[in-house]
Amino acid sequence: MTVFDSAVTTEQVVTAFATQVRGRVFVITGAGQPSIGSSIATALAKASPAHILIASRTAANASPVLAAIREIDPSVQTTFVAVDLSDHDSVRRAAQEILAVTGSKIDVLINSAGNMAVKEYTLDKQGIEMQFSVNHIGHFLLTNLLAPALLAGAESPHGARVVNLTSAGYQISPVRYDDPGFSGGKAYDPWSGYGQGKTAQILFANGLTDRLQRRGVVAFACHPGSNLDTKLGAHLGMEDYASITPVTKRNTGGDFAFTVGDEPRFKSYAQIGATPLIAALDPDLAACAGPAYLQNGRVVQPMAAHAYGAEHVERCWTLSERLVGQRFEYGD
Repeated sequence: MTVFDSAVTTEQVVTAFATQVRGRVFVITGAGQPSIGSSIATALAKASPAHILIASRTAANASPVLAAIREIDPSVQTTFVAVDLSDHDSVRRAAQEILAVTGSKIDVLINSAGNMAVKEYTLDKQGIEMQFSVNHIGHFLLTNLLAPALLAGAESPHGARVVNLTSAGYQISPVRYDDPGFSGGKAYDPWSGYGQGKTAQILFANGLTDRLQRRGVVAFACHPGSNLDTKLGAHLGMEDYASITPVTKRNTGGDFAFTVGDEPRFKSYAQIGATPLIAALDPDLAACAGPAYLQNGRVVQPMAAHAYGAEHVERCWTLSERLVGQRFEYGD
């Protein structure tokens, strides 16, 4: 397995795994400019992928990224598909459009879209708390609807990958299986909502691998690192971040660790896509699928027990199916 240091850049990862990019189809959610998704998309463009499709809420956000890809390599097919991950009708429409435009073959799906610490308790169209909706449930539905294309991609020598962007914020809260809506908002706080969604993305990656690994599709969850260039935390002040530690202690009894090992407290924009791309491209990682969570470019054990284990994985999958109103069965 290739080992990178903590300062590795997104482009360095793509260069190292260029053969895993060339001629392949990548679907990325939430890759507006500037974002982790946009850094991933433009780096991939430098290694001759066949097609980069960006699924995002508005074309205005994605257009500069698609233009940058075409400038890097005009031969790369680029596509925008509108999707609102908090609206299941929109997700279903987008999935059909993505299947059509990719010819029902996807090599790598990177679930990069998300929100963070939404201050006011907010519900989506279906009545699901908004952070759980966007960070997890919308991606759960989209990924499962795209499974036929991922299974087609898995027939290639490289197999197919799903990468869920989670966060070290998973430490803040387990999935609230019996009360994911925070008692109608009475028990809500922004960081617990964020933590619940990010924990679910780790459990979802494991659940998907459990179901599809034997058919060549593996999934990983990764914490990309903290970065101040993207717009994710633009609405937050330092006083908001100061509340992470006490909220984590209240929810779990444990302490919050902002970094692991030699991980820097903040990664630059040039570095922020590196860990997700390692998860997407490193061929040796296939053997680590299932329990694999990546932080700072490496596979590590999640620090909170609520983010792994068969019981949590299956409870999260069952809750997610209930909230999207559909079961996903994968036979042999």
